[in-house]
Amino acid sequence: MSSTTPTRQQITPELRKWIVDQAQAGHSAESVLKSMLASGWSEDVAVEAMESTLRGHLEEQAQQQGLPPALRVPDPNLDESPLYIDAGDRRVCVLQAMYNPRVVVFGDLLSHEECDALIEAAKPRLARSLTVATKTGGEEINADRTSNGMFFQRGENELVSRIEARIAKLVNWPVENGEGLQILQYGPGAEYKPHFDYFDPKEPGTPTILRRGGQRVGTLIMYLGEPEKGGGTVFPDVHLEVSPRKGNGVFFSYDRPHPSTRSLHGGSPVLAGTKWIATKWLREGKFV
Repeated sequence: MSSTTPTRQQITPELRKWIVDQAQAGHSAESVLKSMLASGWSEDVAVEAMESTLRGHLEEQAQQQGLPPALRVPDPNLDESPLYIDAGDRRVCVLQAMYNPRVVVFGDLLSHEECDALIEAAKPRLARSLTVATKTGGEEINADRTSNGMFFQRGENELVSRIEARIAKLVNWPVENGEGLQILQYGPGAEYKPHFDYFDPKEPGTPTILRRGGQRVGTLIMYLGEPEKGGGTVFPDVHLEVSPRKGNGVFFSYDRPHPSTRSLHGGSPVLAGTKWIATKWLREGKFV
């Protein structure tokens, strides 16, 4: 490995091969970076070379294993481990962050007044919740989902528009890439068994669904009303449960429509009381 003069450093195929060789030999990213700096590479070029090379290498390996290509995903800016994020009209707390899978728990995402207003606006329009019918691209009742729900159109009213703009800033994703806000009510015993939110490429109805904005790449669940017991959001693959505290939310992303994302999740049965949530699904493109 060698470097050129500092003003002409370029990321060459030889450098990329060397980085991959080091990774395959089991050397840590920190030790590889130190070797590059000792050889005269500037830190910004070295970091860029490592990130782009290893990302490409992992993607190539994934596709060789038959996985779908990775997609760009929404992602909160947590590079400096902030305690709070500026979401435009509100300062949101970062309570917990996991990187694989990407799961972030937010505090004070919604005010209690906003939670109550969404519930009251939703009540007259509630009906048995449907799921996407992957065989046809339509909707259907699913025995795994025992809740009542409704959808707001994107930007339907001032409250919905305000929350959608907050979400867009929070997770760095365009408002127009979001599906309409869904409100769900879970009474005692109601649940949503573990499932994935992306659309399975193998199902015949998926091409029809994807015409409306491409794949789902992220989900934000916001808790509007607390049950007395139960009702947490569970991630079975990583043994994580998020408590449904009013005003908080849990965000997770999935960069390819495949179980390897470990984005399997569900809503645990409500054991006492009633749980209310608002769900925002984010697509890779403009949702129409």
